Amino acid sequence: MSFSIQAGCPAVLNCESAADMADAVGEMYSSEAEDAILVWNLVPVRLPYGYDLAALLDDLVPLLEEIQRLEFSETEVFWGSDTFSAEWRMVREGDALRIGARWHSTLGNYETLLAERGDVVVPVKEFVSEWAKVLRRIVTDIEAESVQLDDDDIFLRAKALLAA
Repeated sequence: MSFSIQAGCPAVLNCESAADMADAVGEMYSSEAEDAILVWNLVPVRLPYGYDLAALLDDLVPLLEEIQRLEFSETEVFWGSDTFSAEWRMVREGDALRIGARWHSTLGNYETLLAERGDVVVPVKEFVSEWAKVLRRIVTDIEAESVQLDDDDIFLRAKALLAA
C-alpha cells in the first residue's frame, strides 16, 4: 500500500475541558507522547498528536466526509502545521483517490524525498480507514477522560464517521 497510518498509543494527560476537539488534543498529548506515523510511498512521516494532529483535525474530519460522498470528484486541502505543511490535491479515480502533494515542511525534513516519491493512489475506503485509526484513538481518549468540549461539532462528526 502506498498510504498508511500507524496510530500508536500515546500517553494521555488529564484534560477536564477544552474549547473544542483540537484544543483537547493539544492538551491531552504532550510533546513527548508517541507520534502517529503517516507512510507516503514508503516514506514515514511523524505526526505528533499534541501538535500536528491537533492542527489537522478541523480540516481532516470535513475532508473524510467529503471524499465519501458519491458526487465527490476532486478537492484540495492545505495542512497548515509548522511541522506538517503540505497541499494535497485529491482526485477520484473510480473507487480510488489520486493524491498529488506539494510538501512544504515535515518533521525530519523529508520534503524532497516525499516529492520524489510522487502521487499516492489509494482506495477511498482504505484512505478513510487509515485516518479512522487516528480518530478512533483520539475519540476514545476524549471519552475516557470525560473531556467537556465547549464546541463539540468536529468531535460529534468524527464519532459519526467512526460509526459509519
